[in-house]
Amino acid sequence: MEYNAKAIEKKWQDFWEENQAYEPKPDKTLPKKYILSMFPYPSGNIHMGHVRNYCISDAIARKFRKEGFNVLHPIGWDAFGMPAENAAIKHKTHPKVWTYSNIENMKRQLYSLGFSFSKTREFATCDSIYSKWEQSLFIAMWEKGLIYRKKGFLNWCPKDQTVLANEQVIEGKCWRCDTPVVQKEMYQYYIKITDYAQELLDDLETLEGKWPNQVLTMQRNWIGRSEGLKFTFKLENKIEYSKGAIENIEVFTTRPDTIFGVSYCALAPEHPLVKAVLENAESYGITQKQTEQILAIQNTSEKERAQQDKEGVPLGISVIHPLTHAKIPLWVANFVLISYGSGAVMSVPAHDERDYDFAKKYHLPILPVIIAKDSKAKLAKENFYDGNGILIHSQEFNGLDNEEAKIKIIEYFEKNQLGKAVVNFKLRDWGVSRQRYWGTPIPLVHCKDCGIVAETNLPVTLPEDVMIDGEGNPLDKHPYWKHCACPQCGKNAVRETDTLDTFVESSWYFLRYTTPTQLRQEEAFSRADESYWMDVDEYIGGIEHAILHLLYSRFFTKVLRSLGYTDSSEPFSHLLTQGMVTKEGAKMSKSKGNVVDPEEIIAQYGADTARLFILFAAPPVRELEWNDFALEGSYRFIKRLCAKVEKIQKIQNLPKIQSQNLNEKEKYARKKVYEALKKYQETFCHANGYAFNTLIAACMEALNALNEQDNAEIWSEGYFILLNILEPIIPHICWELSQEYFCLQNFTEIPIDKEALKEDSIVMAITINGKRRGEIKVDLTSSNGEILNLAKAEVAKWIEGKTILKEIVVPKKLVNFVVQ
Repeated sequence: MEYNAKAIEKKWQDFWEENQAYEPKPDKTLPKKYILSMFPYPSGNIHMGHVRNYCISDAIARKFRKEGFNVLHPIGWDAFGMPAENAAIKHKTHPKVWTYSNIENMKRQLYSLGFSFSKTREFATCDSIYSKWEQSLFIAMWEKGLIYRKKGFLNWCPKDQTVLANEQVIEGKCWRCDTPVVQKEMYQYYIKITDYAQELLDDLETLEGKWPNQVLTMQRNWIGRSEGLKFTFKLENKIEYSKGAIENIEVFTTRPDTIFGVSYCALAPEHPLVKAVLENAESYGITQKQTEQILAIQNTSEKERAQQDKEGVPLGISVIHPLTHAKIPLWVANFVLISYGSGAVMSVPAHDERDYDFAKKYHLPILPVIIAKDSKAKLAKENFYDGNGILIHSQEFNGLDNEEAKIKIIEYFEKNQLGKAVVNFKLRDWGVSRQRYWGTPIPLVHCKDCGIVAETNLPVTLPEDVMIDGEGNPLDKHPYWKHCACPQCGKNAVRETDTLDTFVESSWYFLRYTTPTQLRQEEAFSRADESYWMDVDEYIGGIEHAILHLLYSRFFTKVLRSLGYTDSSEPFSHLLTQGMVTKEGAKMSKSKGNVVDPEEIIAQYGADTARLFILFAAPPVRELEWNDFALEGSYRFIKRLCAKVEKIQKIQNLPKIQSQNLNEKEKYARKKVYEALKKYQETFCHANGYAFNTLIAACMEALNALNEQDNAEIWSEGYFILLNILEPIIPHICWELSQEYFCLQNFTEIPIDKEALKEDSIVMAITINGKRRGEIKVDLTSSNGEILNLAKAEVAKWIEGKTILKEIVVPKKLVNFVVQ
């Protein structure tokens, strides 16, 4: 058969759509599979990373459909966000027009690959009906006390008068105007993810063996549970300033065993005490230059601070050590973050490398209070030791093992009401405010009399008559959009002009997919549908989403469970993180000039070739190096598959073949076909990592074996099975050939013929005095005597004239002769 990819693929894509072949069934008594790939941002063009992601999910979805499962395999669009506003500025277009135009183009591209997505479940997160229910969920969380408003520091461009995302800050400057970015304190909304920190940590245990270990480790580290001591250092002298008085600073430490080694305390530049001192800088001996240094640290983002050398400024004041009563100087340091803990840390340079480097730079004391148990242990740096050991210079705690000392010192603090044992988390509450236009409006109203109240008329939609020029928040500048009546008292009020972080949209979209379009007007998602489809059975996406997206999705699911929307506690039963697609050793990108256009591949070779290559080139979890020669090889395999169809008989059922009547080549061909079928059943299992590459290789071997024999019945059986195996991978050509020869009757679960897999002969190695000299093929029914006779004949030249001292037969493995 001549392979015409373009005609075949259009025919079957039209057929699948007309017959709604890939819509989930309403029958909830059927066993279900929810297969989901992380949804794409509508940038306008798909790339090979998209192709790989959806090839994997599509293959899994197609396989389970053939086994009688009710399959939900949806697609949607993560459509809000900063890139649309950037495009609006660049191309002088509206974000909405740009976004929906891109969605239509990408949808066309994805469906040209034959992906079996449900079209009735599709949506974009910028759809007003999606915003309506997201806003209703926000209000439910607000009323439950899970969302609050407070001031936080943001990247601010003084020239454009706008907040910038981290991605818009390049080397400390605004991406558009090159103005140095400062940190501005502004009101923000936060979701209390920390309320669920322990549960988020504990439930990772339920995902062991189901999620990659690397992802679980990354989540645990991000949550960052630690146990330690919280206590205060009292100021030597009370500090008075415009907002009141400060008498002490609070710190948390995981190393109470080192408390006697504190030689300074370090504060974040945003700490209230720093602000208090700077109000009267001269009286504390703070110079203008030092003030500027502190402000410079404050106006550096946390991300940039982490990459800088340690910098600090002395505050000219001290606190009193709670145990030794020594004076401890206070410093402002760039390595202390206001977003973590209290924004103040006790510094022990003898036993913490960061504190040590800072102390050495500014000539601060280094006070060792732990020594190694092995007196011969070598120190990496002078007076520095960060291992376990014995306490010294620690009053009554001298001589204790440092782990025991942690417990004893915490007990002392609690007994004397100086501090208490606490559990702390590295995880911070989730700031969800964005001072941008293209996002879900936060559904709150500011009223002078009622305070902050929730909107009652949802959805709050974005005004479309906006000018997006990158200067300020378009919603805040709009002439009338923000002005409204208070939902409670009816007086003049002002809408919130912040929009939500786009991570909010992607934190519950998988629940929205469970509900058919016709029910989505009435609720965020149908409880009956959600309870049937959830949890997602297989979730597929890039490792770059291992922390935030997955953490927020897990958190949102737990919150919605607490609010009664779902019974799920974990949204994704299994997680597969696919590797990147690379070319010339680097990730594909336009800037590197190494992009491969999927549309060009489809136009030249067809969608099935693209799918076959992407699944054959590497296991899903590994990086895939683009290879033009391998792409050509995939195309040649499909052509070979088509070229052999004249050998097939038209049948509708699997033929029953008796192995005893077959010759060796015929038996071998059947064996390779059924080995491929066995591999197919093993491949589509999360525990086996969906190794499509080895499955495809097995199919190629089977086709080669079929080609070595001429039995038409075996050809027909082989194709009946191979087209079933390959359908999830190259569906168009498999449907075409199946319709022609098998009336589409071979796309059901096929049992393995165990007789075909039975070995009736085996190859055994022959060794002489331990050295391999040959091999023989013997029947499994052969006696040892028959095996020895065959072996002697095979290695006659090696034993001629020699005396055989021993003849050893290791069953099914080897024959060994000991000679002299």
